[in-house]
Amino acid sequence: MAQHIVLDRVSKRFPPAKRGGEEIVAVDDVSLAIERGEVFGIIGYSGAGKSTLVRLINQLEPVTSGSIAIGEVPISELRGRRLREQQTGIGMIFQRFNLLTSRTVAGNVAYPLEVTGVARAERRRRVAELLDFVGLAGRADAYPEQLSGGQQQRVGIARALAASPQILLADEATSALDPETTGEVLDLLARVNRELGVTIVVITHEMEVVTRIADRVAVMEAGRVVETGTTYDVFTRPQTAVARRFVQTVVRALPEGDDLARLRAKHDGRLFTISFTDEGVSEARVFSALAAAGVDFNLVHGGVDDIQGRVYGLLTIAVRGEADAVDRALDGIGEGVTVEEQR
Repeated sequence: MAQHIVLDRVSKRFPPAKRGGEEIVAVDDVSLAIERGEVFGIIGYSGAGKSTLVRLINQLEPVTSGSIAIGEVPISELRGRRLREQQTGIGMIFQRFNLLTSRTVAGNVAYPLEVTGVARAERRRRVAELLDFVGLAGRADAYPEQLSGGQQQRVGIARALAASPQILLADEATSALDPETTGEVLDLLARVNRELGVTIVVITHEMEVVTRIADRVAVMEAGRVVETGTTYDVFTRPQTAVARRFVQTVVRALPEGDDLARLRAKHDGRLFTISFTDEGVSEARVFSALAAAGVDFNLVHGGVDDIQGRVYGLLTIAVRGEADAVDRALDGIGEGVTVEEQR
C-alpha cells in the first residue's frame, strides 16, 4: 500500500498554564506512516496526547515542529484557502457527536455541503444517499434529541462523509455508547473502510475497538509513540509496559505475583502456561493431547481470545503425574504451541 498520512518528528507544545510555569508538551517527536486504505488505531491513557495528535493531522492545531503530509501534500505547511481545501478531504467524528440541535438529521448531514457551495439538488441527493448508507433513511426529518446515541453517531458519520473525504478521523467515537451500540458503529466504520476505501484513524482508550477493526496500532504515552505494529502482534507480544497494561484489559494476562501464589496454594502439581497463536491450534487440541497421554490436569487460568479474527490462546494448567510422563505429554501437543513452566 502507498503511504497516505506521514508524520515526521512532529511535536506540539502549548504555552504554560500560568505565568512562570513550564510549557506543556502534548506531542513529542512523533513519526508515523499510515497506509492508504487501512484502519489505524492510536491508543493511550488520558493525557497521552492522542487527541492532540489527531487534531494535528487535519491541522485544527498547527504543529510546533516537524511536518505532516497527506499523500504528496505537505498539509502542515499550508495556510488559508489551500489549507481549507485539504481539510475538506478529511472527515472527523467525535465522542459527543457535535450535532447542531437546531437542524434536522438531513440538515446536519447537508451542512458541510452548504459551506462548500454545493447546489441544493446535489445536496439532497447526497444526503439521501448517505442516510441510506448509515441506516437512517427514514429519520431525515428528525432532530438530534429524538435519536438514540448510536443513531446520533451514525448521523455524525454521515456528516463526516458528506464531502467524500479520503480520510476519516474518529476521536473516541464510541466511548459514550453502550457495548451493543458500539459494535454497530464499529461495523459501520469497517464498512466505510471496506466499501468506500476511506483511510480511518481511530483514537481510543478502549481496546475492544482496536482489536475489532484496526489493522495496525500505535501506543502513546506522555506525548510519544512508544510502540507500533499490527494489532495482532501488539496484543500477543506487547513490548512496553504501557502496552502490556492495555493488553491485559482485553487479553487474559499470565498470572504473576500474588495471583500466581494463590494458584499454587489452591492447586497441587506443576503449573504450566501454554500459549498459541497459530490458527491451526485450538484449546481442544491442547487438551486432547494431554488427555491422550493419560496426564491429569486442570485449567486454572486464562482462555482463548479473538483478535482481528485470529486466535490467541493463553492457558495456565495444573498438571499432576510423573515428571517424564508430563514432559512427554506437553511435547506431544505439537507445533505452534509454546509451553513454559511457572516456577
